Amino acid sequence: MTGDTRIYPTTTHDVLNQASACVGINVFDDDRILKDAVVREGAGWIAPRASKLGAAAGEAEWQEHAHLANQHEPVLKTHDRFGNRIDTVEFHPSYHALMRLAFGSGVHSLAWTAKRPGAHAARATLSYIWNQIENGVGCPTGMAYSAIPSLRRVPVIRDTFEQKVLSEGYDPRPLPLAGKSAATIGMALTEKQGGSDLRANATRAVAVNGGGPGAEYRLRGHKWFCSAPMSDAFLTLARTDNGPSCFFVPRALPDGARNRFFIQRLKDKCGNRSNASSEIEYDDTYGLLVGEEGAGIRAALGMAHLTRLDFAIGSAGLMRWALTLTLHHTHHRRSFQRVLADHPLMTNVLADLCLESEAATVLAFRLARAVDEAAEGSEQARLLERILTPVAKFCNCKRAPAFIAECLECHGGNGFVEEQPMPRLYREAPLNGIWEGTGNVICLDVLRALNREADTIAALLAELAEARGADRRLDAFLDELETELSDLRDQDYRGRQITSMIATAVEAALLVRYSTSAAADAFVASRLERLPNRAFGSLPRGVESAAIVARSRVA
Repeated sequence: MTGDTRIYPTTTHDVLNQASACVGINVFDDDRILKDAVVREGAGWIAPRASKLGAAAGEAEWQEHAHLANQHEPVLKTHDRFGNRIDTVEFHPSYHALMRLAFGSGVHSLAWTAKRPGAHAARATLSYIWNQIENGVGCPTGMAYSAIPSLRRVPVIRDTFEQKVLSEGYDPRPLPLAGKSAATIGMALTEKQGGSDLRANATRAVAVNGGGPGAEYRLRGHKWFCSAPMSDAFLTLARTDNGPSCFFVPRALPDGARNRFFIQRLKDKCGNRSNASSEIEYDDTYGLLVGEEGAGIRAALGMAHLTRLDFAIGSAGLMRWALTLTLHHTHHRRSFQRVLADHPLMTNVLADLCLESEAATVLAFRLARAVDEAAEGSEQARLLERILTPVAKFCNCKRAPAFIAECLECHGGNGFVEEQPMPRLYREAPLNGIWEGTGNVICLDVLRALNREADTIAALLAELAEARGADRRLDAFLDELETELSDLRDQDYRGRQITSMIATAVEAALLVRYSTSAAADAFVASRLERLPNRAFGSLPRGVESAAIVARSRVA
């Protein structure tokens, strides 16, 4: 029998009914909810810069950089080929490209360089957009943002580092600061035996000549988590005879020699894989005291206050990008002879996701305005910032994983494949809830804010009172919240319930005041009237789901 000489096709099918890549959009210009929030909270002037960064989020080039930076993870090089200790971290070129874009856009610095009203809200806008590009880079940008007030406390540190940290440039070379055009800042606070319990830290610091603010100390100990270990300097905690204290540890000594800063290993993390997290060792390591001895916990919480704002913003941005991808997919794929988004159950799910995303966004940007107004001297804003920071951090970060899991499910099997962006977002989602205080730690901070300053509750209720009279259901919920806040029994046990009630009340009040009637009514009906099933897609009858979805679409 002769061989089969027939020519067979190289493919068995044509590719049909697959949603295209979500490109060619501008996540600022095309997002009405975001633009309204930015203007309302006093940062409308950021629009040109935000538009430029928003366009990058929709470009295939930057989406591919994000994919590659996470696919090709950082690699630790402890020694060079001659055996010299070098403690460097090597990154894929895409990571460096992303760092140049983020730092060149002022994502890390604008709050301090703009010198105009609304600077924190403007910087929050850039961070919100950045979290729709690549989340790992959000760690070094966020740490640089939150570190500036601490750097300014010590003149020699301020004069040496501030200008290069605030530079809208990126210089990854492992050189002494004098030879660099820009610098980055990392943090190394927690230890393996304590985690969030910073008072359990065992790293020791000994003064070289008398000690005191700005003086030289030598540190010895181990840090279980050091974020961005390639940075040029770090804020860290070590114990003196007076208790936990805050120190500034540069990678290079004043004479240009290497500081004794040893990277032991990189963490193999569930997500956030483009960003290096490490264990480090201090062994006679040079550091300068920031503030007073024994005041390190207070200094750490001061930095955490800004990073918690950034995590509230970042989680809202992460949710927004997952929503954008989901709306794009469900409007460009058909099932059972209909566009996927047009199936009633899917419309319910999508509208519910849209409401959750909008609520997270308006809450985070209201907090950003409070930070701005507090910096300008408003006592009412300071009290509101104090309570809303942990509330927004807890609720936005806690909701993000379930939100993104639902978005992934809307993609079906495609959403679970690593070539797609959803698995990366899914792995990323839980992290912000862990960084700078897990959920229980944050809720305890809410209780401290409520109980240690009597005027905090009054400031919160005054904010909520602005929405009273617009919806009887909201009024009833606010009455219930006041009763809850006045009940001092078992508060430690009820902390999550109290925190969630505050967040829901603030979100509902903001939506009633500023959103469309369709969105506000749906949020109040589904979140305040205690429907028995609160899985996504549980909106009640009569909700204008299609209108809610249409308002959130950007692609």
